[in-house]
Amino acid sequence: MAESSSHSLVQKILETINVITTIGDFKTHKKECNTLTRRVSLLVPLFEEIRDDHNLRLHTSKKGLRCINALEAALHTAKVLLHLCNKGSKLYLIFEQQKVAKQFQLLNTTFVQALDRSSSLDISDEVREQVDLVHLQFQRSKGLDDPLDAELNAGLIPVLDEYQGRSRDQLERLAKLFKFDTARALMRELQALHWMRVEKEPAVLGILVNERVFEQLLGLVNDMRILFPQEDLEQDDPELKKLQVAQRAGVERTGMQLASDIGTCKGIPNIPDDFKCPISLDLMRDPVIIATGQTYERSCIQKWLDSGKRTCPKTGLSLPHTNLTPNHVLRSVIAEWCSLHGIELPKRRTKGSQCSPEDKAAIDELVAKLSDPSPEVQRSAAHDIRLRAKKNVDHRICIAEQGAIPLLVGLLLSPDQKTQEHAVTALLNLSINDSNKGRIVTAGAIEPIVEVLRNSCTEARENAAATLFSLSLVDENKVTIGNSGAIPALVALLHDGTARGKKDAATALFNLSIYQGNKARAVQAGVVPPLMKLLDDQPASMLDEALAILAILATHAEGRFAIAAVGPTPVWLKIIASESPRNKENSAAILLALCSHDPEYANHARESNVVEALTVLARSRESTNRAKRKATALLEFLKKPSQPENVSMSQGVDGLRV
Repeated sequence: MAESSSHSLVQKILETINVITTIGDFKTHKKECNTLTRRVSLLVPLFEEIRDDHNLRLHTSKKGLRCINALEAALHTAKVLLHLCNKGSKLYLIFEQQKVAKQFQLLNTTFVQALDRSSSLDISDEVREQVDLVHLQFQRSKGLDDPLDAELNAGLIPVLDEYQGRSRDQLERLAKLFKFDTARALMRELQALHWMRVEKEPAVLGILVNERVFEQLLGLVNDMRILFPQEDLEQDDPELKKLQVAQRAGVERTGMQLASDIGTCKGIPNIPDDFKCPISLDLMRDPVIIATGQTYERSCIQKWLDSGKRTCPKTGLSLPHTNLTPNHVLRSVIAEWCSLHGIELPKRRTKGSQCSPEDKAAIDELVAKLSDPSPEVQRSAAHDIRLRAKKNVDHRICIAEQGAIPLLVGLLLSPDQKTQEHAVTALLNLSINDSNKGRIVTAGAIEPIVEVLRNSCTEARENAAATLFSLSLVDENKVTIGNSGAIPALVALLHDGTARGKKDAATALFNLSIYQGNKARAVQAGVVPPLMKLLDDQPASMLDEALAILAILATHAEGRFAIAAVGPTPVWLKIIASESPRNKENSAAILLALCSHDPEYANHARESNVVEALTVLARSRESTNRAKRKATALLEFLKKPSQPENVSMSQGVDGLRV
């Protein structure tokens, strides 16, 4: 197999894992689903190391390739099984409870057999320990019986066997048991039944939908309609009405046709809320994240910003900057969802510059002035381009098309710091357009931007940091920026900058540290002490950013060592006890990473009364799923007998989602 094919296979595997870890909200077999999801996420470091280490010659090792291919097949089956428990009919999944449970057992065996071959992979000791841990977990895995599923099954079978004369009391008890407490919930179950009937996924797992059982369940759902006012049922979703009409008419339709009808309804409720733009309420084709962490369709939020507004439409919070970060994870999940439903993936809207002739002429004149011999003319032109690039998306395209970027890069070396400020800010504003990012890097901008970051005036340094963040959104630029010496300069700004400067530096450092090779650079540049200081600053405006970066660094050996040296257990317990769900999650992730790799730190944690705080976190309804997993894993780890300080311990830490 060619090396490029190996890389493509590994990238495909990482995309599959990404889909698996974002499914969530399982209707049945929740323990098995969550355990499988956690174990799969623990394999992320393995495939990231294979992908990022170009010295690994997988294509020369047939046994190694067999391992990777076997894992790819197992992960695909896992994705199908988890989708089934997420989207399938709750009634049918409970009716076939034993068959579904058997699929989990078979899948565990498949993972064990695939991981039996992992010894042939040339990977680091740290990743090897984590892979071995996952292997051991699958080997020791036993069926996880869910008492709730058993209760649901016991309640369903007698009612299902009542072909005639189901009483209202029976139906009410069953609806309450299955949480079909609204007309919409009942109609959702009807939709899930039809999905299982027409989709191929259950068949892939050998769970063939029995037509007789399907008709029984469909009749049961129709009987339950008497529990809700007719107007509630009639006012429900239009695509669900289509399902009812089709069923009554005996119309058989393919999954593709059905999904196509569903997908073309504007604003249809079956689109998950997270997939809809909060502004247009349409399915997002190009989701982007703004400074408050909210996601919008790019064209909608850009129009909002171009109108002069500087607040988040959903939260009303002021925006410290207007950078738009592509939400690649969400777009991937939307693509998977569209594929699952036979819906064509929405295309990104692209267009060339649509400037008026007057604006184009004005931009041409400004670009020409960037080369003027007069420093004053250059400064003024850079300032005006900075403003135009800030206010209008079409101007950004036109300015780049007219050749302004190389000239602005040249002005970064100007002896006049105000000119440097205007030039770097103009580049920042131009970089909002994705196609301009490549032009800026190609023009050799990174090293001059780093020089501005080191030595220019305050505002120029801040905007240089923001520009590096914007450029680093392209993955290959993370490597280039890391090699340029930018990280020590960003750490310096994080240490001595203004509040805005620290924010810009932290945002850039977070994004750069996603790349494995930059984690050691950040630690060696001294990023941990100023981050730890930000945890105690009041007001706690930088707490979220600092924790997010520390959680990433905790996945690296040097990062853990540096964090443990200055971050005792009470720091993380304080945050777990009092802060936001995301901060609790990151604190738990950091604490788990430190304890599972450092016996001495773990022993101190045992002495710090962490069990109570972690138990609350693991059980709280307000906790994120990842926070619960981290807290549960750490509780299990700390229950083990304390280890001698010279014994190497390793506990897998699943992929971060910060």
